[in-house]
Amino acid sequence: MAVGSVSSTGCVMHLGPSLGILGVPIPVTTYQQKQKEDRFWEHERYDRVPILGPITSGAEIVALDPPSDDEVMRALEKAQPVEGGIPLLYERNRNNVRVVKEKIADYVDPPRFYPLIGPAQQHHAHYKCTVYYEDVRRIGWPMPHTLRDEDAREVIYVDHNHLHMVGNVDTGQGSPYGPSAAALPQ
Repeated sequence: MAVGSVSSTGCVMHLGPSLGILGVPIPVTTYQQKQKEDRFWEHERYDRVPILGPITSGAEIVALDPPSDDEVMRALEKAQPVEGGIPLLYERNRNNVRVVKEKIADYVDPPRFYPLIGPAQQHHAHYKCTVYYEDVRRIGWPMPHTLRDEDAREVIYVDHNHLHMVGNVDTGQGSPYGPSAAALPQ
């Protein structure tokens, strides 16, 4: 009885379906994992366009939140990458980072028809983001030395766009074919 119970435990004997070669785990490097996570983070946070309710008459038209420091630093990293480098040979760092954001434009386009959305107005907000930092470069070959630029700055322009619905907005509570579909003859 002991031999029978030991031989039928774990992965030795199973009665369910087998995945075959697909059941073997595939190793993923940390670099590939970080790329996938960063791509998903940017898609979830910054690549989508929100659709808001209609602009009410007499109300002040103000854009959504200004860009976050994370969004500005990701845009700067795409423009001038610092990640990577070769330890003890060439390394680059940004220290004492400070971000200043200024709104340079805020306007709304006239209404137009967007496929899959319907009539809407696009609201544009343009920001000028200045990043002040200390640029430190450590070079290890042929002669080890460090270069410091304490007054480094970069300017990044970030655009935030979102849509405002126009007209009688269907909340989706009625018929799936619109509010007047019930009145159509069958």
